[in-house]
Amino acid sequence: MKFGLMFANTGPFIQPEGLTLLAQTAEEVGMESLWTVEHVVVPLGYESTYPYSRDGKMPGSEEAPIPDPLIWLTYAAAVTTKIKLATGIIILPQRHPLYLAKEASTLDLLSGGRLLLGIGVGWLEEEFKALNVPFESRGAITDESIVALRELWGPGASEHDGSYYRWPKVESNPKPVGGKVPIIVGGHSRVAARRAARLGDGFFPARADKLDECLAELKAECARIGRDPGEIEITTGGVPTLDEVKRLEDMGVSRFTVGPPGFTPDALREGLEKLGNELISKS
Repeated sequence: MKFGLMFANTGPFIQPEGLTLLAQTAEEVGMESLWTVEHVVVPLGYESTYPYSRDGKMPGSEEAPIPDPLIWLTYAAAVTTKIKLATGIIILPQRHPLYLAKEASTLDLLSGGRLLLGIGVGWLEEEFKALNVPFESRGAITDESIVALRELWGPGASEHDGSYYRWPKVESNPKPVGGKVPIIVGGHSRVAARRAARLGDGFFPARADKLDECLAELKAECARIGRDPGEIEITTGGVPTLDEVKRLEDMGVSRFTVGPPGFTPDALREGLEKLGNELISKS
């Protein structure tokens, strides 16, 4: 089992000192990856329902800073040597694929091939309105963007003629290490599971209560299109115990994510070292 640290670009870890401590300590204790979150803006008084809390609101206040995930991960890349750098997730339909292809491949190249591009369709309708991106089309835009990114990362020039984006033959360089960045589809719906089966290198249903349903849908879609579901790496979170990790591993999960175990330097280091000694080293 691999272990990832979620919500890396939040709280005290938005500052250079906190970022460095978090990234380097996570790497030292055997964490495989750092995972960042994204919102370019948070509209005041939003009414959309956040799907990962009981009250339907994001943790923290509306003015809580959320640094750009790719820039935060670039800094993390410079102060580490081996830990994977993951977006968990970026809101793909809000980003033009020409820009994102360049940003992602640049970070992947500078980090020695350590980027994992976790993507999702988003849930905050008011944010889409602020960006003038059609909320109701976000799933279709996401599907097309994944195809476009892979075209741009491929060898040589590429052209695209889709429903939402079109351009003539263009060169997008540099290319990522090995010619691709793994794309991990986030989401806990059946639609997200089918998207992961069709287009993803990985699948990240963050809500463990939906895992059974999501994995069943993933396998069904793979059977329908003739794809081996074993090609799709599964990531999720849960209670950090050996029994839970073993249960998820038996279900086919390859990566287990947890949040920061503390927010002061001492609490963070103590919590990560405990996680390394009691869970990572024994899994």
